[in-house]
Amino acid sequence: MNSVLGASVGASALRIARPQPGTTADQLRPIGFDVTSTPVAAQTTSAELAADSITAAMVDAVAVAYRNDQQARGLRAALARRQFTNYELVPETIAACEFLKTSGDVAGLRTIALYDLGASGLTVTVVDVVTGEVFHSERTSDISGDYLDSLIREQQIASGRITHPHDQAGLAALDAVCRQAKEQLTGTTAVAVPSEHGLVLISQENFEALIMLAVESSARLARDAIMRAEQPVQAVVVLGGCARIPLVAKVLGRWLGMPVLVPPEPESVVARGAAMLARPSRGALPTPADAGQAAAWPPADMAWSPDSMPTEILVPMGDRSPALIRGRELSLAGAGFGALVVVIAVAVGLGWGQHVLQEDATSKVAATTTPPPLQPHPTTVLPPVTAPESTNATMPPTATTEEWEPAAAAPTTQGPNTIQLPFLPPIVMPTIPPLLPPPPPPPGH
Repeated sequence: MNSVLGASVGASALRIARPQPGTTADQLRPIGFDVTSTPVAAQTTSAELAADSITAAMVDAVAVAYRNDQQARGLRAALARRQFTNYELVPETIAACEFLKTSGDVAGLRTIALYDLGASGLTVTVVDVVTGEVFHSERTSDISGDYLDSLIREQQIASGRITHPHDQAGLAALDAVCRQAKEQLTGTTAVAVPSEHGLVLISQENFEALIMLAVESSARLARDAIMRAEQPVQAVVVLGGCARIPLVAKVLGRWLGMPVLVPPEPESVVARGAAMLARPSRGALPTPADAGQAAAWPPADMAWSPDSMPTEILVPMGDRSPALIRGRELSLAGAGFGALVVVIAVAVGLGWGQHVLQEDATSKVAATTTPPPLQPHPTTVLPPVTAPESTNATMPPTATTEEWEPAAAAPTTQGPNTIQLPFLPPIVMPTIPPLLPPPPPPPGH
């Protein structure tokens, strides 16, 4: 198990979990992993940071947990740019359920609600912990870890102990100090964290008063999501970095009226579950034969039939690498040859195919001669229609629908209305009579 790793990609941090050396699947508990957390810098994205960290790790398999399809596409693109393919993407819900089942935190439970409060928002998911089926899921950014940090920042500035930063970089630095104070408050009653803008001083009581409305709002959202799932939820499991805040579990229990579970190290549950789902490759890919050893072709056990024709054929080329012949190219070549045969057969049947095939030094002169006339079948022949000499003549009667073929025509000579195309008999264009009668002659003629 020590040749795999799992990763969870958050908005503010990347967490990577690796099983400790010698840890078996039955021993995977919170102490059975080495978990590292890397903050996401402002000049990069979480997907790029994850791709750099994963490609630098020398492991047999990687599983990366993703929140939604947009994040999955970003991770695939970042890993593809680094030509890294030995990984798999798993939904965060599946990774969390895998860890909770293995660790025994939800033993005896079937349907649970995952309350995941992270830096960028809150996600509430009702899921079957055994099958992984998601019944309902909702996400909001109205409450988040970053929002709680901003509440501390504004309270400290309003108290007069902290000067307001002049730019965005100063605000980001002050938010980082407030985040540090928030994390320290999970294990103590008061903290004092220095910063370049002053001393951040806050107690547990003041902090809970600041965030009470936001936490109650999140509990209301979780209650509504559970009701919309229309499933008998047995417990709520709190995940994410903000799950360490004692007030969160207390308010959820009061609003939902059901057990609220907070697993150890709730912020890394998804990463550790992803590590459990990482699977090494089944085997090495086949390699081509050595250059000096030409394999027999085709193999003796290969049965050839039209239905089993391979789409790709590897043809040994002696000392060279095998040449790849596409079945599509072979099909196109065969189709072209077949079309040529059909054209030649039609040409021979029409009587002028010999003119096409027998080309010699006099082919240019022969192209202007008239080919042998067509031999008509014994069918009914309609007399040709000639143009009327009189300008007042009516149109010729319409031909009947009886099948007919043209009679044998005598060889014609080149005329002004004759068109000669290569490899075709001369075509004589008919003379169209005038549509209007000629004007009367002038008086005196």
